[in-house]
Amino acid sequence: MTVVSTAKFPKSARLRKRAEFLQLTPAQHKSVVRGFLVVWRENNLQTARLGITASKKIGCAAVRNRVKRCLREIFRHNRLEMSAVDLNVIARRESALMTFPDIERELKKVLHIIGLSPCSRAVCSS
Repeated sequence: MTVVSTAKFPKSARLRKRAEFLQLTPAQHKSVVRGFLVVWRENNLQTARLGITASKKIGCAAVRNRVKRCLREIFRHNRLEMSAVDLNVIARRESALMTFPDIERELKKVLHIIGLSPCSRAVCSS
């Protein structure tokens, strides 16, 4: 029996090239939550895309990878409900000490600020 999941994280949902990250540098939309800085801008695609920046200031490779895995998992489960944006999540030192539920709570704050898809926004705002 195969399980078909709509919550995938294909390459088309990732920021992969330096130029894509640099396009977010002058973005006007920024949010700071505990442990993270999130920069985003609307894109011309039909889907949201995620980029993650985790420097060595956060900790060793194992710590950085754990934070990135958590961020990808949260994005993977919420990306279909998001509007079409490119977002870069910049991890800060505090994120190294956070558990998965802590990271999820903080990232969901930003996802609500960014907004859900246009059909979902009408439901949330009324």
